[in-house]
Amino acid sequence: MAEHAPNAALNPAALSIADAARVLTRFGGTPVTGAMLRADVEAGAPTNADGSLNLVHYAAWLVREMGSGSGGGGTRGD
Repeated sequence: MAEHAPNAALNPAALSIADAARVLTRFGGTPVTGAMLRADVEAGAPTNADGSLNLVHYAAWLVREMGSGSGGGGTRGD
């Protein structure tokens, strides 16, 4: 997947792992790395067909994971 061009608009429905990590770090107040997001994807976080993340679907998955206590969710510092 191509990296995001510096001046191009980001699409929250289709972010690369790297762009998603930057956005979540900037707006979440806690550092999020690509490795954390990849761990979440391996634990079942939803991705688009091209491997990109939809932030709304990802956030919904995180909420479900936190509610189930399943131990997934690398962005939560597990």
